[in-house]
Amino acid sequence: MQTKLEEIARKAQRESKFRFTSLAHHITEELVWKSLCHIDLNTSPGIDGVTVKEAKETFQIWIDPMIQSVHTRGYKPPAVRRCWIPKPGKQEKRPIGIPSVGDRALQRSVSTVLSSIYEQDFLSCSFGGRPKRSAHQALATLNEVISGKKVSWVYEADLKNYFGSLNHNWLIKFVEHRIGDPRIINLIKRWLKAGVLENGNVTIPDQGTPQGGSISVLLSNIYLHYVLDLWFEKVVKSRLMGEAYLVRYIDDFVVCFQYRKDALRFQDTLKKRLAKFSLALEPNKTRLIEFGRFAQRHATERGEKVETVYFLGFTHFCTRNRKGNFMMGRKTEKTRFRRSGQKLKALMKVLMHYPIREQVRRINLFLRGHYAYYGLGGNFKALIRIYHHTEKRWREMLSRRSQKSYVTWEKFNKLKELYPILKPSLSVPYTRMQRLAVL
Repeated sequence: MQTKLEEIARKAQRESKFRFTSLAHHITEELVWKSLCHIDLNTSPGIDGVTVKEAKETFQIWIDPMIQSVHTRGYKPPAVRRCWIPKPGKQEKRPIGIPSVGDRALQRSVSTVLSSIYEQDFLSCSFGGRPKRSAHQALATLNEVISGKKVSWVYEADLKNYFGSLNHNWLIKFVEHRIGDPRIINLIKRWLKAGVLENGNVTIPDQGTPQGGSISVLLSNIYLHYVLDLWFEKVVKSRLMGEAYLVRYIDDFVVCFQYRKDALRFQDTLKKRLAKFSLALEPNKTRLIEFGRFAQRHATERGEKVETVYFLGFTHFCTRNRKGNFMMGRKTEKTRFRRSGQKLKALMKVLMHYPIREQVRRINLFLRGHYAYYGLGGNFKALIRIYHHTEKRWREMLSRRSQKSYVTWEKFNKLKELYPILKPSLSVPYTRMQRLAVL
């Protein structure tokens, strides 16, 4: 299977305008089973109530009819169960679609086949939802662009309700540039039109793609590949006076410019470009600021401070290294730090009456995940803050459950020696960040 996908990838790389008219035969029993095994056992079931464990046990019963229906263009995906989850740190809620387990495995299989083609087309400025293209790489690339290129202005943007605004007609047109297999096109159309079950009622969406499906992220990347990435690379950059760089992580993107005039022209043109494809910017998260080593020099002359850039959970600011040269610093964004504190508080409530050994195991799982993402070079102080915050919360929780109602620091430190919690460490130091950059 892997060899066949590699052949497809080589073909797509050699012939950038070739349309693949026969792909459905690559969706095999082996690939669907492999996709099914990638789904977490604790994943919520869809509207049919079938769990991952049950789907694996009955795999030989439902796999043949599913593959046959794909080839005959008779596959009808079950409606997606919609639930609303709170946005961290906000009162708003975000809709999440939960497909059935079998449908999710099929989506993942189709996504695997299509990714072998589109990974050859996607540009280096695109991150997120792609194999081996992480948020850390996007951040490292932004660091290299601002630190080493002629950048004085940064335009940070976020798309409003992106997954719910995708135009189905445009999306199918974009897919058909490369995919000519009617069975695959039929599958995508049916996934886009799959009903959404909410409060006992099923509605058929006329735009957008439900978040939660494996195919959704790939389709969203394809959409912005044509709407934003290619347009910026082929049309916009050739008409600018100075240098310009785009860094996009799914629907969040940052554009760096050498000249303010270019940034203002792009800002006006972008709104018209997005409106053509039924997209709009989130005004509260979109702004143009002066930023970079030249901006720092100008701000110092005026006696002002340089504004900060917010991207992927980090606050980026202008500073200097030990040699006095410009460098871009970063720290955990305030809202993200507050969110981590809220998660920690909720975790402590759950763990209050657990054995100490289990408490430490769960706390260390939380800290390990936090350090893994936020442990970038320059952010060590923020890691120490979350470590001390965790100590404080844990001690408070132990004091509340103690009969004496108080655990002294002396007793707490002895307890930590027996059951140590994970100390801060950088997952991506400065030296490794330079290697992660993709320019």
